[in-house]
Amino acid sequence: MDFVLKEEHGFSYIDEGEGEVLLLLHGLMGELSNWDKVIEDFRSDYRVIIPILPIYDLPLLTTGVKTLAKYVHKFVKYKQLTDITILGNSLGGHVALIYVLAHPTFVRSMVLTGSSGLYENAFGGTFPRRGSYDFVKEKVEYTFYAPETATKELVDEVYRTVNDRHSVIRILAMAKSAIRHNMKKDLHKITIPVGLIWGKDDKITPPEVAVEFSEELPDAELHWIDHCGHAPMMEQPVEFNRILKAFLKRIGI
Repeated sequence: MDFVLKEEHGFSYIDEGEGEVLLLLHGLMGELSNWDKVIEDFRSDYRVIIPILPIYDLPLLTTGVKTLAKYVHKFVKYKQLTDITILGNSLGGHVALIYVLAHPTFVRSMVLTGSSGLYENAFGGTFPRRGSYDFVKEKVEYTFYAPETATKELVDEVYRTVNDRHSVIRILAMAKSAIRHNMKKDLHKITIPVGLIWGKDDKITPPEVAVEFSEELPDAELHWIDHCGHAPMMEQPVEFNRILKAFLKRIGI
């Protein structure tokens, strides 16, 4: 489904529905379309907002997870958002963690799915070689339990990105920043309710990462999705949305 991409004040974002705010953050190689099924299912009862994170637009010296968290806060203040529920996949989860620690009064609850911040086996330990479409296709498929989830459109988008020198330099810088910025020592400070929705077959942030998050976060609940990899909202959207709805209902949102 196509949604209206709004452009204003230097921000690009989707803003659908009305009600309690769900702020969705995409991953390093993620697209807004990764969240299509969440928007479709939740915009009738919630206000679903997805800002495009400026991963490829930051000056190289400031490219990092903390800079993205600062960008999110500028966006939140510009849109005058309060009591938000922040959801993050992969790098987006890492940014959400940093944001919550820096600005706890703005966030009511958090949902992490395949989040980095503790450990991430990006692209199966190797970065896609520029120019090799088959290699890129193999590594995108590695993200999912079912390889067919990696559509040609998705592979083409990643292929274009890794063959753009400007973009790939920033991807590498962002990935290095994420590795350096380990969250383990700070997780105990996050006291809001946290829902962890994890693919049981995630090879990028494996199940033991989810277990560690659940042990370190004071108010976390962990939910597994079988036959599912690193992006549950894409690969198993029905089950992901069911768990998300139940979590939101349980905490009164």
